[in-house]
Amino acid sequence: MRRFVITALAVLMIAASAWLGFNISEQRGIATARAESNHRLDLFASAVDGIVKRLEPMPATIQLNQDVLALLREPADAKRVSAVNDYLRRLNAHVGSMSAFVLNDRGVVLASSRTGPEDDSSVGEDLSFRPYFLEALSGRVGRHFAIGIKSNEPGYYVSHPIHEGSRVVGVAAIKISLEPINLTWEMLGAPGLLADSNQIVIMASDPAWRYNALSEMPIERRVHLQLTRMYNNLRVSRFPVSVEFDDDENMRMLEHSLAPRRHTAGGAGTMVLSRTLDGIDWRLMLFVDMNPVREAAIGSGFMAAVAAGFVVLLMLHLAQRRRIQRQRRDAEQLLGRVNNELEAMVADRTSDLTDANERLRTEAAERELVERNLRATQSELIHAAKMAMLGQLATGITHELTQPLGAIRTLSGNAVEFQRRGDAQALSGNLKIIARLADQMGGIIQPLKGFARKSQPIPVRADVAQAVLNALFLYELPLRKQQVSVTNRCTADRLSAWCDPNRLEQVLINLIGNAIDAMGAAPIRMLTLDATTEPASGDGLRGARVRIDVLDTGPGLSQTVCERLFEPFFTTKASGKGLGLGLLISRDIVREFHGDIEAANRPEGGACFSIRLPMGPTVALSEPAAPVLHGA
Repeated sequence: MRRFVITALAVLMIAASAWLGFNISEQRGIATARAESNHRLDLFASAVDGIVKRLEPMPATIQLNQDVLALLREPADAKRVSAVNDYLRRLNAHVGSMSAFVLNDRGVVLASSRTGPEDDSSVGEDLSFRPYFLEALSGRVGRHFAIGIKSNEPGYYVSHPIHEGSRVVGVAAIKISLEPINLTWEMLGAPGLLADSNQIVIMASDPAWRYNALSEMPIERRVHLQLTRMYNNLRVSRFPVSVEFDDDENMRMLEHSLAPRRHTAGGAGTMVLSRTLDGIDWRLMLFVDMNPVREAAIGSGFMAAVAAGFVVLLMLHLAQRRRIQRQRRDAEQLLGRVNNELEAMVADRTSDLTDANERLRTEAAERELVERNLRATQSELIHAAKMAMLGQLATGITHELTQPLGAIRTLSGNAVEFQRRGDAQALSGNLKIIARLADQMGGIIQPLKGFARKSQPIPVRADVAQAVLNALFLYELPLRKQQVSVTNRCTADRLSAWCDPNRLEQVLINLIGNAIDAMGAAPIRMLTLDATTEPASGDGLRGARVRIDVLDTGPGLSQTVCERLFEPFFTTKASGKGLGLGLLISRDIVREFHGDIEAANRPEGGACFSIRLPMGPTVALSEPAAPVLHGA
């Protein structure tokens, strides 16, 4: 519980530090951004004020020209119209405005610096609906933004009444270009716009913002704009963001970002700063992206959290150090007591270990004796299996020896008679036949002697083909009796296996005998023996091996037989014809030489038993893997 409270307090301290660092950094960043943006906003407002107001006094000077007053008295005088047009063109070229023109008290243009039919201030145009004309006609100076009716060019219109005595007889007006303002947006360093008295954007750093209303316009204002055609029937859209201002004319919008390179949904928002241009009633607005401020505040909060975490870790380290020192003192005292107890226990343990060591030596000697007995029993079991095989082959061997013995008995009687008669030539012929039959009997008995010999297994390079021939020789009579055709593909002196030849013959005799028994009821009886080589494994754990295949055309192996094939005392033969140990002993013999036996069904029918043995000496391994059995 104490550890949980300490952890909670540490986490709370780090979180509070991060929150405090974030808030302080954010407030400072907002204040800095506001101060810098207000400074840029003041500079830009001064630039706009200079661009617009420098030409405002010019309409008041137009009435000083006597030709203008004379034209207002006699509007039909063509010479007066030409003279005033020329004057207005020269004046317009001198001050750099878009156009200058004179209207009568009915709002009809009498003279203009631009006389083309495509210009809205050309002679003869009726502009009585324009607000700047109406204000000048009432004796005030008119200032309005409007879009040209024919030219469709936006501009800032300034109008001044022309007096004759106390009566207003006409209006002098100029159109000032706002294009220079577009060249000054870069000095703001952030998106900005300029809105007129109707809260409609007339200039903006983003062209898409032009002619958008900053707030919802009432119906009477919409009707007024249609009547005065200040925006030349352009469709006024709503500004993307609803902007409202507090007493300081600034507001921070938390869910919108209008910065062109920092537009992120759900970001820190935008701070909107506003200035009202004196004497013009225009609003200048600047949109300052707060994402950099938020990112800097997050970084400051992170650093504050890191610093707090360092302090917490330092405090924990000091506390841990004091605790470790205290525990070390306690441990030293405890160690002293334990050491005394251990010294007393060592003497008792020493005598116990001496007795245990003596018992282990006795058990080791007994285990070695058991292992020797086990190896002797295994050797006896293998030899007994040999004798059992010889017993099964005794009938055939007896038949093979009976015929030569009968012939020898007959030939020896004939030899006695030929000797009595003195027929030396016939006697010699009989003796030669007897010698050949004796050699034949020796050829039968010699393999049996080698096979029946009891000996310890000694691995050598054994010729696979010779072992196959010796095994087939012992089954010569059963193969003939059951009419089994034999295909032996093993070539002498071609492949050799690293094993004991006598033990290899025993394994082959067992597999060949099982194949002959399996084909007892088969319509086609064909025994095939083949030997091939297998390359070494890529991981270097197994060297090259020789594979000996014993294939038959019997019924094959069922799934149940495959699962229990190498199980002790399991046999498919009739009662009294097998103990179920032949395959088990054969597998143990092959594994003794680091090989294995596998059984599988042939696709064309029958079974295939494969013996795999190393081709050269191998390093002794742990217990070999169990055989891989493949069912049908």
